[in-house]
Amino acid sequence: MAEFSLDLDEDTLQIQGWVHDFAANVMRPAAHEWDEREETPWPIIEEAARIGLYSFDFIAQAFAEPSGLMMPVALEELSWGDAGIGMAILGSTLGLAGIASNGTTEQLMEWGPQCYGTPEKVQLAAFAVSEPDAGSDVSSLRTRAVYDEAKDEWVLNGTKTCISNGGIADIHVVVASVDPELGSRGQASFIVPPKTPGLSQGQKFSKMGIRASHTAEVILQDCRVPGHCLLGGKDKLDEKLSRARQGIKSSGQAAMKTFEATRPGVGAQALGIARAAYEYSLDYAKERKAFGRAIIENQSIAFKLADMKMRIDAARLLVWRASWMGRNGKDFVAGEGSMSKLFAGETAVWVTEEAIQILGGYGYVRDYPVERWHRDSKIYTIFEGTSEIQRLIIARAISGVHIK
Repeated sequence: MAEFSLDLDEDTLQIQGWVHDFAANVMRPAAHEWDEREETPWPIIEEAARIGLYSFDFIAQAFAEPSGLMMPVALEELSWGDAGIGMAILGSTLGLAGIASNGTTEQLMEWGPQCYGTPEKVQLAAFAVSEPDAGSDVSSLRTRAVYDEAKDEWVLNGTKTCISNGGIADIHVVVASVDPELGSRGQASFIVPPKTPGLSQGQKFSKMGIRASHTAEVILQDCRVPGHCLLGGKDKLDEKLSRARQGIKSSGQAAMKTFEATRPGVGAQALGIARAAYEYSLDYAKERKAFGRAIIENQSIAFKLADMKMRIDAARLLVWRASWMGRNGKDFVAGEGSMSKLFAGETAVWVTEEAIQILGGYGYVRDYPVERWHRDSKIYTIFEGTSEIQRLIIARAISGVHIK
Protein backbone atom coordinates (compact mmCIF):
# COMPACT_ATOMS: atom_id res chain seq x y z
CA MET A 1 0.00 0.00 0.00
CA ALA A 2 1.33 3.43 -0.94
CA GLU A 3 1.58 5.98 1.85
CA PHE A 4 -0.56 9.05 1.25
CA SER A 5 1.55 12.03 0.24
CA LEU A 6 0.94 15.38 -1.42
CA ASP A 7 4.33 15.12 -3.12
CA LEU A 8 3.79 13.63 -6.57
CA ASP A 9 6.40 11.12 -7.68
CA GLU A 10 8.57 11.73 -10.74
CA ASP A 11 6.45 9.56 -13.06
CA THR A 12 3.26 11.40 -12.14
CA LEU A 13 4.94 14.78 -12.54
CA GLN A 14 6.12 13.78 -16.02
CA ILE A 15 2.61 12.64 -16.97
CA GLN A 16 1.19 15.89 -15.61
CA GLY A 17 3.53 17.92 -17.80
CA TRP A 18 2.89 15.74 -20.85
CA VAL A 19 -0.90 15.99 -20.57
CA HIS A 20 -0.72 19.72 -19.79
CA ASP A 21 1.27 20.34 -22.96
CA PHE A 22 -1.33 18.46 -25.02
CA ALA A 23 -4.13 20.39 -23.31
CA ALA A 24 -2.45 23.75 -23.87
CA ASN A 25 -1.21 23.22 -27.43
CA VAL A 26 -3.87 20.97 -28.98
CA MET A 27 -7.09 21.24 -26.98
CA ARG A 28 -7.32 24.90 -25.98
CA PRO A 29 -6.78 26.37 -29.46
CA ALA A 30 -9.59 24.15 -30.78
CA ALA A 31 -12.01 24.43 -27.85
CA HIS A 32 -14.22 27.24 -29.15
CA GLU A 33 -14.54 25.66 -32.61
CA TRP A 34 -15.71 22.27 -31.36
CA ASP A 35 -18.03 23.81 -28.78
CA GLU A 36 -19.72 25.69 -31.63
CA ARG A 37 -19.81 22.65 -33.92
CA GLU A 38 -21.22 20.31 -31.25
CA GLU A 39 -19.50 17.38 -32.93
CA THR A 40 -17.10 14.67 -31.82
CA PRO A 41 -13.57 16.12 -32.30
CA TRP A 42 -12.16 13.15 -34.17
CA PRO A 43 -8.90 14.86 -35.23
CA ILE A 44 -8.05 15.61 -31.61
CA ILE A 45 -8.95 12.10 -30.40
CA GLU A 46 -6.78 10.70 -33.20
CA GLU A 47 -3.89 12.95 -32.17
CA ALA A 48 -4.32 11.81 -28.57
CA ALA A 49 -4.21 8.21 -29.81
CA ARG A 50 -1.12 8.91 -31.91
CA ILE A 51 0.88 10.11 -28.90
CA GLY A 52 -0.47 7.33 -26.63
CA LEU A 53 -2.72 9.48 -24.46
CA TYR A 54 -5.90 7.87 -25.81
CA SER A 55 -5.02 4.23 -25.22
CA PHE A 56 -5.72 1.26 -22.99
CA ASP A 57 -2.04 1.13 -22.04
CA PHE A 58 -2.02 4.69 -20.70
CA ILE A 59 -5.24 4.25 -18.73
CA ALA A 60 -3.96 0.96 -17.30
CA GLN A 61 -0.69 2.66 -16.31
CA ALA A 62 -2.54 5.52 -14.65
CA PHE A 63 -4.90 3.24 -12.72
CA ALA A 64 -2.05 0.95 -11.64
CA GLU A 65 0.11 3.77 -10.25
CA PRO A 66 0.38 2.95 -6.52
CA SER A 67 -0.66 6.30 -5.04
CA GLY A 68 -3.83 6.54 -7.13
CA LEU A 69 -3.00 10.16 -7.99
CA MET A 70 -1.77 9.84 -11.57
CA MET A 71 -5.29 9.50 -12.99
CA PRO A 72 -6.88 12.52 -11.24
CA VAL A 73 -3.82 14.62 -12.09
CA ALA A 74 -4.16 13.72 -15.78
CA LEU A 75 -7.94 14.26 -15.75
CA GLU A 76 -7.56 17.71 -14.19
CA GLU A 77 -5.14 18.75 -16.93
CA LEU A 78 -7.43 17.48 -19.70
CA SER A 79 -10.41 19.43 -18.37
CA TRP A 80 -8.18 22.46 -17.86
CA GLY A 81 -7.61 22.23 -21.61
CA ASP A 82 -11.31 21.86 -22.41
CA ALA A 83 -13.99 19.84 -20.68
CA GLY A 84 -15.97 19.05 -23.83
CA ILE A 85 -13.00 17.76 -25.79
CA GLY A 86 -11.73 16.14 -22.60
CA MET A 87 -15.00 14.26 -22.22
CA ALA A 88 -14.79 13.13 -25.85
CA ILE A 89 -11.37 11.68 -25.02
CA LEU A 90 -12.43 10.30 -21.63
CA GLY A 91 -15.84 8.87 -22.52
CA SER A 92 -14.36 5.50 -23.41
CA THR A 93 -12.77 5.25 -19.98
CA LEU A 94 -16.19 5.03 -18.34
CA GLY A 95 -16.96 2.01 -20.51
CA LEU A 96 -13.61 0.53 -19.52
CA ALA A 97 -14.40 1.18 -15.85
CA GLY A 98 -17.65 -0.75 -16.28
CA ILE A 99 -15.68 -3.73 -17.56
CA ALA A 100 -12.99 -3.45 -14.89
CA SER A 101 -15.52 -3.12 -12.05
CA ASN A 102 -17.78 -6.00 -13.04
CA GLY A 103 -15.85 -8.26 -15.40
CA THR A 104 -13.24 -10.97 -15.04
CA THR A 105 -9.56 -10.39 -15.69
CA GLU A 106 -9.92 -12.31 -18.95
CA GLN A 107 -12.80 -10.07 -20.06
CA LEU A 108 -10.81 -6.94 -19.19
CA MET A 109 -7.84 -8.12 -21.22
CA GLU A 110 -10.04 -9.06 -24.17
CA TRP A 111 -12.31 -6.03 -24.30
CA GLY A 112 -10.28 -3.29 -22.62
CA PRO A 113 -7.99 -2.61 -25.61
CA GLN A 114 -11.01 -2.64 -27.92
CA CYS A 115 -12.45 0.33 -26.03
CA TYR A 116 -9.69 2.43 -27.59
CA GLY A 117 -8.57 0.61 -30.72
CA THR A 118 -5.25 1.64 -32.22
CA PRO A 119 -3.77 4.90 -33.55
CA GLU A 120 -4.54 3.58 -37.04
CA LYS A 121 -8.11 2.61 -36.16
CA VAL A 122 -9.46 4.56 -33.19
CA GLN A 123 -12.43 3.00 -31.38
CA LEU A 124 -14.82 4.33 -28.73
CA ALA A 125 -16.62 2.80 -25.76
CA ALA A 126 -19.78 3.80 -23.90
CA PHE A 127 -21.30 2.93 -20.52
CA ALA A 128 -25.09 2.80 -20.80
CA VAL A 129 -27.04 3.00 -17.55
CA SER A 130 -29.44 5.98 -17.42
CA GLU A 131 -32.94 5.61 -18.82
CA PRO A 132 -35.80 8.04 -19.49
CA ASP A 133 -37.47 7.00 -16.21
CA ALA A 134 -34.36 5.95 -14.30
CA GLY A 135 -31.60 8.52 -13.94
CA SER A 136 -30.40 8.76 -10.37
CA ASP A 137 -32.71 5.88 -9.41
CA VAL A 138 -30.72 3.10 -11.08
CA SER A 139 -32.74 0.49 -9.18
CA SER A 140 -35.67 1.20 -11.52
CA LEU A 141 -34.02 0.23 -14.81
CA ARG A 142 -36.48 -1.19 -17.35
CA THR A 143 -33.97 -2.49 -19.87
CA ARG A 144 -34.29 -6.26 -19.73
CA ALA A 145 -31.82 -9.04 -20.37
CA VAL A 146 -33.30 -12.49 -20.96
CA TYR A 147 -31.14 -15.58 -21.28
CA ASP A 148 -31.69 -17.86 -24.27
CA GLU A 149 -30.20 -21.07 -22.93
CA ALA A 150 -30.53 -22.97 -26.21
CA LYS A 151 -28.26 -20.49 -27.99
CA ASP A 152 -26.24 -19.32 -24.96
CA GLU A 153 -27.19 -15.73 -25.77
CA TRP A 154 -28.63 -12.81 -23.86
CA VAL A 155 -31.42 -10.81 -25.49
CA LEU A 156 -31.44 -7.11 -24.54
CA ASN A 157 -34.41 -4.77 -24.95
CA GLY A 158 -34.78 -1.20 -23.73
CA THR A 159 -33.78 2.44 -24.19
CA LYS A 160 -30.83 4.19 -22.58
CA THR A 161 -30.61 7.98 -22.50
CA CYS A 162 -27.94 10.66 -22.09
CA ILE A 163 -25.13 8.23 -22.91
CA SER A 164 -21.67 9.59 -23.70
CA ASN A 165 -20.59 8.10 -27.06
CA GLY A 166 -24.01 6.46 -27.21
CA GLY A 167 -24.69 4.83 -30.56
CA ILE A 168 -21.35 5.82 -32.11
CA ALA A 169 -19.25 3.67 -29.78
CA ASP A 170 -17.73 0.40 -30.93
CA ILE A 171 -18.09 -1.18 -27.49
CA HIS A 172 -21.22 -0.55 -25.41
CA VAL A 173 -21.34 -1.71 -21.79
CA VAL A 174 -25.03 -1.98 -20.94
CA VAL A 175 -26.54 -2.41 -17.48
CA ALA A 176 -29.82 -4.32 -17.65
CA SER A 177 -32.27 -6.00 -15.30
CA VAL A 178 -32.17 -9.78 -15.22
CA ASP A 179 -34.72 -10.11 -12.42
CA PRO A 180 -36.82 -6.91 -12.00
CA GLU A 181 -38.32 -8.10 -8.70
CA LEU A 182 -34.87 -7.84 -7.10
CA GLY A 183 -34.39 -4.18 -8.07
CA SER A 184 -30.74 -3.15 -8.28
CA ARG A 185 -29.64 -6.57 -7.00
CA GLY A 186 -31.21 -8.17 -10.05
CA GLN A 187 -29.06 -6.26 -12.53
CA ALA A 188 -26.04 -7.27 -14.57
CA SER A 189 -23.65 -5.66 -17.05
CA PHE A 190 -23.19 -6.82 -20.62
CA ILE A 191 -20.74 -6.03 -23.39
CA VAL A 192 -22.38 -5.35 -26.74
CA PRO A 193 -19.63 -5.97 -29.33
CA PRO A 194 -19.11 -3.79 -32.41
CA LYS A 195 -21.80 -3.88 -35.11
CA THR A 196 -24.16 -6.06 -33.07
CA PRO A 197 -27.61 -6.10 -34.75
CA GLY A 198 -30.37 -4.56 -32.64
CA LEU A 199 -28.34 -1.70 -31.15
CA SER A 200 -28.87 1.73 -32.67
CA GLN A 201 -28.53 5.41 -31.83
CA GLY A 202 -31.66 7.30 -30.92
CA GLN A 203 -31.88 11.03 -30.35
CA LYS A 204 -28.63 12.98 -30.20
CA PHE A 205 -28.92 15.68 -27.54
CA SER A 206 -27.96 19.33 -27.96
CA LYS A 207 -26.50 20.37 -24.63
CA MET A 208 -25.76 23.46 -22.57
CA GLY A 209 -22.11 22.48 -22.06
CA ILE A 210 -19.41 19.89 -22.88
CA ARG A 211 -20.80 20.17 -26.39
CA ALA A 212 -17.84 18.49 -28.11
CA SER A 213 -18.85 15.29 -26.34
CA HIS A 214 -21.43 13.17 -28.16
CA THR A 215 -24.47 12.40 -25.97
CA ALA A 216 -27.37 10.34 -27.28
CA GLU A 217 -29.96 7.65 -26.68
CA VAL A 218 -29.09 4.00 -27.21
CA ILE A 219 -31.91 1.80 -28.49
CA LEU A 220 -31.81 -1.96 -27.87
CA GLN A 221 -34.29 -4.05 -29.87
CA ASP A 222 -33.88 -7.81 -29.55
CA CYS A 223 -30.16 -7.19 -29.33
CA ARG A 224 -28.45 -10.58 -28.93
CA VAL A 225 -25.04 -10.88 -27.32
CA PRO A 226 -23.06 -14.09 -26.69
CA GLY A 227 -23.14 -15.62 -23.25
CA HIS A 228 -19.49 -14.77 -22.63
CA CYS A 229 -20.39 -11.06 -22.91
CA LEU A 230 -22.08 -11.18 -19.49
CA LEU A 231 -19.54 -9.41 -17.29
CA GLY A 232 -18.39 -11.61 -14.45
CA GLY A 233 -19.88 -14.75 -16.01
CA LYS A 234 -23.13 -16.62 -15.50
CA ASP A 235 -22.01 -18.64 -12.49
CA LYS A 236 -21.25 -15.47 -10.56
CA LEU A 237 -24.57 -13.91 -11.63
CA ASP A 238 -26.56 -17.01 -10.62
CA GLU A 239 -24.87 -16.99 -7.22
CA LYS A 240 -25.62 -13.28 -6.75
CA LEU A 241 -29.28 -13.73 -7.70
CA SER A 242 -29.60 -16.70 -5.37
CA ARG A 243 -28.21 -14.73 -2.46
CA ALA A 244 -30.53 -11.83 -3.24
CA ARG A 245 -33.59 -14.09 -3.31
CA GLN A 246 -32.56 -15.45 0.08
CA GLY A 247 -32.28 -11.92 1.46
CA ILE A 248 -28.51 -12.14 1.98
CA LYS A 249 -26.83 -8.76 1.82
CA SER A 250 -24.72 -7.95 -1.22
CA SER A 251 -21.59 -5.80 -1.51
CA GLY A 252 -23.07 -3.74 -4.34
CA GLN A 253 -24.67 -3.72 -7.75
CA ALA A 254 -23.45 -3.38 -11.31
CA ALA A 255 -23.89 0.33 -12.00
CA MET A 256 -22.91 1.61 -8.56
CA LYS A 257 -19.63 -0.33 -8.53
CA THR A 258 -18.60 1.58 -11.64
CA PHE A 259 -19.71 4.96 -10.28
CA GLU A 260 -17.93 4.38 -6.98
CA ALA A 261 -14.69 3.86 -8.90
CA THR A 262 -15.09 6.88 -11.17
CA ARG A 263 -16.51 9.63 -8.94
CA PRO A 264 -13.13 11.00 -7.78
CA GLY A 265 -12.13 11.17 -11.44
CA VAL A 266 -15.25 13.17 -12.24
CA GLY A 267 -14.33 15.49 -9.39
CA ALA A 268 -10.87 15.90 -10.93
CA GLN A 269 -12.44 16.96 -14.24
CA ALA A 270 -14.56 19.59 -12.48
CA LEU A 271 -11.40 20.74 -10.71
CA GLY A 272 -9.71 21.35 -14.06
CA ILE A 273 -12.52 23.64 -15.20
CA ALA A 274 -12.42 25.57 -11.93
CA ARG A 275 -8.66 26.00 -12.13
CA ALA A 276 -8.86 27.25 -15.71
CA ALA A 277 -11.42 29.89 -14.73
CA TYR A 278 -9.46 30.94 -11.65
CA GLU A 279 -6.18 31.34 -13.53
CA TYR A 280 -7.82 33.32 -16.32
CA SER A 281 -9.60 35.58 -13.83
CA LEU A 282 -6.44 36.18 -11.86
CA ASP A 283 -4.52 37.23 -14.96
CA TYR A 284 -7.41 39.41 -16.11
CA ALA A 285 -7.71 41.12 -12.72
CA LYS A 286 -4.02 42.00 -12.75
CA GLU A 287 -4.23 43.53 -16.22
CA ARG A 288 -7.69 45.13 -16.28
CA LYS A 289 -7.70 48.71 -15.04
CA ALA A 290 -10.63 50.70 -13.72
CA PHE A 291 -10.55 54.07 -12.01
CA GLY A 292 -6.83 54.27 -12.63
CA ARG A 293 -5.70 51.00 -11.06
CA ALA A 294 -5.76 47.24 -11.61
CA ILE A 295 -9.06 45.81 -10.44
CA ILE A 296 -7.28 43.22 -8.27
CA GLU A 297 -6.31 46.11 -5.98
CA ASN A 298 -9.98 46.25 -4.95
CA GLN A 299 -10.85 43.99 -2.04
CA SER A 300 -14.12 42.95 -3.70
CA ILE A 301 -12.12 41.35 -6.53
CA ALA A 302 -9.11 40.18 -4.52
CA PHE A 303 -11.29 38.42 -1.96
CA LYS A 304 -13.20 36.60 -4.70
CA LEU A 305 -9.93 35.27 -6.07
CA ALA A 306 -8.74 34.26 -2.60
CA ASP A 307 -11.93 32.28 -2.04
CA MET A 308 -11.67 30.71 -5.50
CA LYS A 309 -8.15 29.49 -4.81
CA MET A 310 -9.09 28.20 -1.37
CA ARG A 311 -12.06 26.18 -2.61
CA ILE A 312 -10.11 24.74 -5.54
CA ASP A 313 -7.32 23.56 -3.25
CA ALA A 314 -9.83 22.08 -0.81
CA ALA A 315 -11.56 20.25 -3.66
CA ARG A 316 -8.26 18.85 -4.87
CA LEU A 317 -7.48 17.50 -1.40
CA LEU A 318 -10.83 15.67 -1.33
CA VAL A 319 -10.27 14.27 -4.84
CA TRP A 320 -6.76 13.10 -4.06
CA ARG A 321 -7.80 11.52 -0.76
CA ALA A 322 -10.63 9.57 -2.42
CA SER A 323 -8.39 8.54 -5.32
CA TRP A 324 -5.72 7.27 -2.93
CA MET A 325 -8.33 5.41 -0.87
CA GLY A 326 -9.82 3.76 -3.95
CA ARG A 327 -6.44 2.66 -5.32
CA ASN A 328 -5.30 1.28 -1.96
CA GLY A 329 -8.42 -0.66 -1.06
CA LYS A 330 -9.74 1.68 1.61
CA ASP A 331 -13.51 1.58 2.09
CA PHE A 332 -15.41 4.82 1.58
CA VAL A 333 -16.88 4.60 5.07
CA ALA A 334 -18.11 8.22 5.06
CA GLY A 335 -18.89 8.54 1.37
CA GLU A 336 -15.46 9.99 0.59
CA GLY A 337 -15.82 9.32 -3.14
CA SER A 338 -19.12 11.17 -3.21
CA MET A 339 -17.65 13.99 -1.12
CA SER A 340 -14.95 14.56 -3.71
CA LYS A 341 -17.33 14.63 -6.65
CA LEU A 342 -19.93 16.75 -4.84
CA PHE A 343 -17.55 19.41 -3.57
CA ALA A 344 -15.48 19.64 -6.75
CA GLY A 345 -18.57 19.85 -8.95
CA GLU A 346 -20.21 22.58 -6.92
CA THR A 347 -16.86 24.39 -6.64
CA ALA A 348 -16.54 24.43 -10.44
CA VAL A 349 -19.99 25.99 -10.83
CA TRP A 350 -19.28 28.61 -8.15
CA VAL A 351 -15.78 29.47 -9.36
CA THR A 352 -16.83 29.88 -12.99
CA GLU A 353 -19.73 32.11 -11.96
CA GLU A 354 -17.36 34.26 -9.93
CA ALA A 355 -15.04 34.40 -12.93
CA ILE A 356 -17.85 35.82 -15.04
CA GLN A 357 -18.49 38.41 -12.34
CA ILE A 358 -14.83 39.44 -12.29
CA LEU A 359 -14.81 39.91 -16.06
CA GLY A 360 -18.13 41.74 -15.98
CA GLY A 361 -19.75 42.09 -19.39
CA TYR A 362 -16.79 40.42 -21.08
CA GLY A 363 -17.44 37.33 -19.01
CA TYR A 364 -20.83 36.97 -20.62
CA VAL A 365 -19.73 37.01 -24.26
CA ARG A 366 -18.26 34.15 -26.25
CA ASP A 367 -15.12 36.04 -27.19
CA TYR A 368 -13.92 35.11 -23.69
CA PRO A 369 -13.80 31.49 -22.49
CA VAL A 370 -15.28 31.90 -19.02
CA GLU A 371 -18.89 31.67 -20.22
CA ARG A 372 -18.05 28.30 -21.86
CA TRP A 373 -16.37 27.10 -18.68
CA HIS A 374 -19.48 28.04 -16.72
CA ARG A 375 -21.72 26.12 -19.13
CA ASP A 376 -19.36 23.14 -18.99
CA SER A 377 -19.20 23.13 -15.19
CA LYS A 378 -22.90 22.60 -14.55
CA ILE A 379 -23.01 18.99 -15.72
CA TYR A 380 -20.65 18.05 -12.88
CA THR A 381 -23.47 18.61 -10.39
CA ILE A 382 -25.72 16.30 -12.43
CA PHE A 383 -24.13 13.30 -14.15
CA GLU A 384 -22.83 10.21 -12.36
CA GLY A 385 -25.16 11.13 -9.52
CA THR A 386 -26.61 14.57 -8.84
CA SER A 387 -25.44 16.69 -5.93
CA GLU A 388 -28.57 15.59 -4.08
CA ILE A 389 -27.72 11.92 -4.61
CA GLN A 390 -24.14 12.50 -3.39
CA ARG A 391 -25.49 14.10 -0.22
CA LEU A 392 -27.82 11.14 0.23
CA ILE A 393 -24.91 8.69 -0.09
CA ILE A 394 -22.81 10.66 2.40
CA ALA A 395 -25.70 10.98 4.86
CA ARG A 396 -26.42 7.26 4.74
CA ALA A 397 -22.72 6.45 5.20
CA ILE A 398 -22.20 8.65 8.24
CA SER A 399 -25.51 7.81 9.94
CA GLY A 400 -26.08 4.17 9.09
CA VAL A 401 -29.70 5.16 8.47
CA HIS A 402 -31.47 4.46 5.17
CA ILE A 403 -32.42 8.06 4.50
CA LYS A 404 -34.89 8.53 1.65
